[in-house]
Amino acid sequence: MFKSFTKFDYLLKETFLGLLRGGWMNWAAVSTVTVLLFLFGLSLQTSWQVEKLLYQFGSQLEISVYLEPDTQAQTIEPLIAKMPEVAAMQTITKEQAWTKLVKEMRISDIEGATQQLGENPLVDEMKIKARNSQVVPTLATQLAKLPGVETVQYVDEAVKRIAQLHQGLNWITLTITIILTLTAIAVTTTTIRLIVMARRQEIEIMQLVGATSAWIYLPFILQGITFGLVGGAIAWSFISVIQQFLGKLLANQPEFIQAITNGVQLTPAQILLLPLILLSFGAAVGLMGSLFAVRRFAKG
Repeated sequence: MFKSFTKFDYLLKETFLGLLRGGWMNWAAVSTVTVLLFLFGLSLQTSWQVEKLLYQFGSQLEISVYLEPDTQAQTIEPLIAKMPEVAAMQTITKEQAWTKLVKEMRISDIEGATQQLGENPLVDEMKIKARNSQVVPTLATQLAKLPGVETVQYVDEAVKRIAQLHQGLNWITLTITIILTLTAIAVTTTTIRLIVMARRQEIEIMQLVGATSAWIYLPFILQGITFGLVGGAIAWSFISVIQQFLGKLLANQPEFIQAITNGVQLTPAQILLLPLILLSFGAAVGLMGSLFAVRRFAKG
């Protein structure tokens, strides 16, 4: 137990001394990783918010179902209620629709207008709200096959554009993630390699007294992980400051802007997940970068 504690204490001291001796090279690595993780964090958060906004807008897209003249909505309501894609539905009878239409046309005598046409020319209508934009086309097809349904209408073009935009944002986020990961690994590798070369003489002395490669280079690996953790923490701090600033700025905006802003707020789970992702991503980048840096020297 005491021996393990001594080894752990040695690794911490060597890692800390290495960070102190690294000087400006450490700050170059940390600042670079911070910028990269900051951009990654912003892109990830923006992707979450835009995705939420798109789904919020998409879930409000309604499918209008017009029934045949002799069909009443009550006959097919149970069938529609069983569909898993349906989030809500509203029935507008032909009497309600006719009354609303006559009032919009500013006709005071509703019964007289009805008598002139002979009968109510409208049909029962059902407004179906889908759970999300992606199931709208499938749901519309299912509704059109129900008995007594004459016409099904929905904003097909809007649904397609929402799906395309959502997919495009996912590809952009993935591309940014790959580029930032490769860049961060390269920067960390270069920095750790410079630190190892600067301490080359000390390493040679340790090799002469019989120290193993793992024992010699483990502190450098811990330094790389530290770079990533510190960079992730600073990046998350910057993102939090920007969020607070934008929150105060948008508080004085019109109600419409505030409503949209409230609709794209991150969930509590996402708020907790974002710093964990940044710290984990930073630690992984630091680990990979340091392993690439010491691999060459360890073999030599």
